[in-house]
Amino acid sequence: MAVKITGADRGTPAEQAGLAGATLLSIDGNEINDMLDYEFFSSGPKLELALVRGAKLEYVCVEKDEYAPLGCAFESYLIDKKHSCRNKCMFCFIDQLPSGLRETLYFKDDDERLSFLFGNYITLTNLNAHEVERIKKMHISPINISVHTVEPELRVKMMTNRHAGEVLKYIDEFAGAGIEMNCQLVMCRGVNDGGHLRKSLEKLGGLYPAVRSIAAVPTGLTRYRDGLYPLEPYDRESACEVLDILEEYGEKYKRQYGVRVVYPGDEWFLLAGRPIPPDEYYDDYVQLENGVGMWRLLHDEFMNALPDQKHTLLPRAIDVATGTLAYPLIRMLADTLQSLHRNVKVTVHCIRNDFFGGNVSVAGLITGTDLIAQLKGKLRSHTLGIPEVMLREEKDKFLDDVTVKQLEKALGVRVRILPQNGGELLKAMLK
Repeated sequence: MAVKITGADRGTPAEQAGLAGATLLSIDGNEINDMLDYEFFSSGPKLELALVRGAKLEYVCVEKDEYAPLGCAFESYLIDKKHSCRNKCMFCFIDQLPSGLRETLYFKDDDERLSFLFGNYITLTNLNAHEVERIKKMHISPINISVHTVEPELRVKMMTNRHAGEVLKYIDEFAGAGIEMNCQLVMCRGVNDGGHLRKSLEKLGGLYPAVRSIAAVPTGLTRYRDGLYPLEPYDRESACEVLDILEEYGEKYKRQYGVRVVYPGDEWFLLAGRPIPPDEYYDDYVQLENGVGMWRLLHDEFMNALPDQKHTLLPRAIDVATGTLAYPLIRMLADTLQSLHRNVKVTVHCIRNDFFGGNVSVAGLITGTDLIAQLKGKLRSHTLGIPEVMLREEKDKFLDDVTVKQLEKALGVRVRILPQNGGELLKAMLK
């Protein structure tokens, strides 16, 4: 594959060798098909690049420090196009989105390269034999895998892909090659829980340390499910049943390996009405991106930062909006802060997710539309704090394309974006 080098980072070997504008054919005889190939084959201290400039084939030798970046820029980050998902999972959140949102929200990625580079989860159904061998050869690790069940027939049913069961063999192959994996189980009530969950935990946990963690989270259900598989949300009783199994296997592996391996998402404890576990439960928070331990970490960071705020504070006030899941925690943190500093007034607002439906409770899926509808006329200060997870990466728009500026105008306040780190959240409340 020929790859156009669109630019070169300043001060890098690519700039010094004048590679911008050339077409890259290979590095040390290895064809470059995507970013993983480029990063792996350009890591050495001495490289021979096969290039085309105009119609002329050239060979350029480059010397650099080992693992130092070569510095080439390409038209897209991955060089190749992103691999889209081939499944139609019964619980897919993207299939539950209403029409009319921005186009990028409807793209389903299932790309092993994004798993390694950014921590995205993949289903393995997009991998071919060449890609599996490349992962083992390059020792691409860790890989994050959406497993859901280790039973082939059930996995086919859940993912509506006839290959979904047979690709489970790659998990054993990766384990044999020393590739680390973080696994995810999206739990669907009455489908992959109960005895099916036990089989998944037994199989995956038995592959430790290759499988270094297993997160289990309840499926998110919106009100836009017409024509989709009939799923029911977990209630207190059914959540307790799932949590009991997760806790049983977590304790088993803790005794066996010294770490839990199995980590329930925070929602299970909240649905079951049980306290969030202490810090040591989460073993360095290996599944934090999956919502596992976020409550505990935010709480402890906030509380640990409080003693640093010993000086007398000038009067200040802020309103804070969050989802129904995080509301009890944010309210408790705000109350603790106010009990220590009487001049500080923090009003926490619990926002229902009317846009997606009552079963969606996380703050990251709250829309600008719901914020405006539920906060208009109810704010007690001139500043509204919103969690940064409510906004896209550029921190300017909500899921429904309402902008921060539109929110400020509609509510007549200044919006302050609140970070996820508990210590930084405290600072933002006191700013």
